[in-house]
Formats: sequence, structure tokens, C-alpha cells
Amino acid sequence: MPLDPSAPTTLHIQTPLLLHRRLAAALGKPVWLKMENAQPSGSFKLRGIGLLCQRAVAAGATHLVCPSGGNAGFAAAVAGVALGVQTTVVVPVTTGEAVRRAIADIGAALIVHGAAWDDANGEALRLCSAPGTVYIPPFDHPDIWDGNATVIDEALQQALLSVPGDMPFDVVICSVGGGGLLCGVLEGLHRNGLAHVPVIAVETEGAASYAAALAAGEPVTLAAITSVATSLGARRVAQAAFDWHRRHDIISVVVSDAAAVDACIRFADDLRVLVEPACGAALAVAYGDMPPLRRFSRPLVIVCGGIGCDLATLAALQKKFALPSSIQSPP
Repeated sequence: MPLDPSAPTTLHIQTPLLLHRRLAAALGKPVWLKMENAQPSGSFKLRGIGLLCQRAVAAGATHLVCPSGGNAGFAAAVAGVALGVQTTVVVPVTTGEAVRRAIADIGAALIVHGAAWDDANGEALRLCSAPGTVYIPPFDHPDIWDGNATVIDEALQQALLSVPGDMPFDVVICSVGGGGLLCGVLEGLHRNGLAHVPVIAVETEGAASYAAALAAGEPVTLAAITSVATSLGARRVAQAAFDWHRRHDIISVVVSDAAAVDACIRFADDLRVLVEPACGAALAVAYGDMPPLRRFSRPLVIVCGGIGCDLATLAALQKKFALPSSIQSPP
């Protein structure tokens, strides 16, 4: 039975907060992991997109349309099915077949359109001219940021139970694509009285639209996305994400594809969990003990997850970058 969209029930779940004991021992300080890979959609996206979909349906939407490279669309599909409304996800041809199947298999309509997300977005906007149809952006909407902020609400409550009487984390590390997670993390910090806690915002080379915006003094559009971390492939970061740097301490870090993939492999070895290179970017800061991290004593890493990674993909990336690994491609 579909959920009542006006009810207080959330579509996302509370995810575990784990201490990465091996990294903690190596770095000499606790390293906390907020395991958003455990969401029903496989990534943090269900928090914000789920809330946006829920509010849209409560306001009368009968058809949800989301342009996506993968994770946002899958989250919209999960939300649409739970809410009992027609959901269409528009993806570009670059979206992998496994991700396409995952979206279609749970009951969403799938349209493959264009060579890049911008093309898929144009088609999604065209479809939204029909009555009752609501556009669900992948990252740029206040409801999405409001929903994503719950990751900090939860992490703070969980961490205070683990470390009573002490501030459990003094920096948050998160990956940045279009800026939806970054905006949510920042909103969550401010609404919990943690405006003093810096954020390390991590991108990969070839998908660093946030770093490009900071360098230019305004959001700019990248000519192309060349990183293997395709989930970070927003050619232009949201204006709201850029604006936050004027009122919060945000440390921009850009890592190589190889570092992001290496972090995915090491994370799989350590935690027996697969995540996308987009998520590996944030983990790479901790695994590499990168200089921006060294002045902090209690980092919290948002393990954003992602459905676009499997053993074969990770093994191929390991081979591409000539990285050591115990991961073997399945026969």
C-alpha cells in the first residue's frame, strides 16, 4: 500500500554511524562514518529527493519526472513507488545498463535521451508541461537540502550517544557534485548549533565545478566531465552551494580519480562495502591523511554510497589505475 504523503513518516531510514577502527588506529584519532550507502535507494539521495517528492505529492502531484545520471533518478523512483504515483526518470546514454535496469525494475518509466545530463534535463522539463506533473531536480531545491540536512541531525544524535558529553566531530567531509549534499550538510550544521564546524568539500579532477566556481568568484559551467566519478558530474554547481562559502568555513579539496578509486578499494577491503568513486573522493581525504584533515581530531565522513558500482566495475578501475587490490572480477 502506498504511503500517505501528508503523514510524518519519512521515506529514508536512519543509517548507522560507525567508527572506522582501522583508520582511527592509523591516524591516531576517531574517524566516524555516516553510512548513507545503507539507504533503500543505495545513497543519501533518498533523504532530500524523498522529501521533495513527498511534499510534491501532498500538494497534488500525480506524476514525478526526474532527470538523472543514476542515483537521483533511482531515489526518485523509490520515492514514487512508495508514494504510489507515476514516476519517469530521464537518463542520458552515458548511464550504465545496470543502473537503467535498477530504475526500471522497481516500476518507474525510464527514458534514455541525449548524450549528457543537460540533454536529459531538457527532455524532463518538456515532459513537465503536462498537468499534475512535477519536475524533480537532482540537487538544486530547498526541499532537497532540507531533507539532506537530516544526515547531520541523525549523526549528531547518534554520536552524542557514543561519546556522551563531548563534541563528537569537529569537521565533516563530504563529496560535492551539484551541491545538494553540501547544502544539506551545511543547513544541518547550522540548525543544530554547529555553524563553527568546518566542512571539507571534495571533488575529483575533471568534475570539480565547485572548485572552479570558487576560483572564478561565481558558478561557472565546465566544458565537459572527464572524471570516472560520473555521479559528481554536474558541470555547474548550484548557486546556493557556492553562496554558502561566504558564511561558513568550507575547505575545497580536489583529488585524483586514482585516489578516489583507491579509497573505494580500501573501503571494500576494510568494511566489506562497495561505494562509487564519487563516494571514494570523500574517503580519499581520510585514507590519504591529506593535509586539510590534519588539524582536526574527530572527522565525520559522509559515506554517500551510490548504485553505480559493482565488483566488475571496481576491478576494472583498479586495473585502469594500476592499483593494488584483493578485489577480483567475478567470472
